Amino acid sequence: MRLSGENMQWFEKEDFWNNYGPIMFEESRWAEAPWVAESVKKIGELEEGDSVLDAGCGPGRISIELADLGLKVTGVDIIQSELDAAAESASDEGVELELINADLRTFKSEKKYDCAVNLYTSFGYCDTKEEDFAILQSICNTLRPGGTFILECTSRETAIMYFTEGEEFERAGMICQTHFSVVGAWEGLRSKWDLIKKDGTKIEHEFVQRLYSAAELCEIMKRAGFSEASAYGDFDKSPYDQHARTMVIIAKK
Repeated sequence: MRLSGENMQWFEKEDFWNNYGPIMFEESRWAEAPWVAESVKKIGELEEGDSVLDAGCGPGRISIELADLGLKVTGVDIIQSELDAAAESASDEGVELELINADLRTFKSEKKYDCAVNLYTSFGYCDTKEEDFAILQSICNTLRPGGTFILECTSRETAIMYFTEGEEFERAGMICQTHFSVVGAWEGLRSKWDLIKKDGTKIEHEFVQRLYSAAELCEIMKRAGFSEASAYGDFDKSPYDQHARTMVIIAKK
């Protein structure tokens, strides 16, 4: 993990998550968590007591629901304040989580998991493709043979289908203004988020998400060590076509 603030990428900085976490993890995202967790359990053919790695667990939105289903959940995140929030929520809900502060690019585990998840577009933000690949390799290496990896992410196709140049809305007591633009030949999506507090203070942040096509990402996952990978349009394994709500890739080690 980087120690120098100057060399840190934006997603490694506590300040970003303190400011933008309440905006990103708004009420509807928490409301859908039980259904997503049930879908993960079904896709992974998991039974009570099976182990799940939530890679990039954030404030525990999915981890807590998976634990509530009787699964043994380990949440990994690079931001300690997000792990602290997950621990507090788990305590409130009466479930147990193992929480680890680590960088997924270099994370290693002696324990081998039955399933791993990386959900809600938590992939594609690193500076280089090599770092993205390292994350996939790291996750693959944590799985037992035959284990399942479920990745949900904005793809190149879904970014095109649902593209908007921006919007304005109120959330968490702030006015949020978003601005989106295409990078290259749809190689990335640039997002600019402006938050305006009640006192008029403005917080600005801009970042780029690297966009992979579903077919491209499935092939990359195979190179990372997975034996197979298939793309779907939602957690119900509906077709990945023009009606896809999102991109869900299910891979097997």
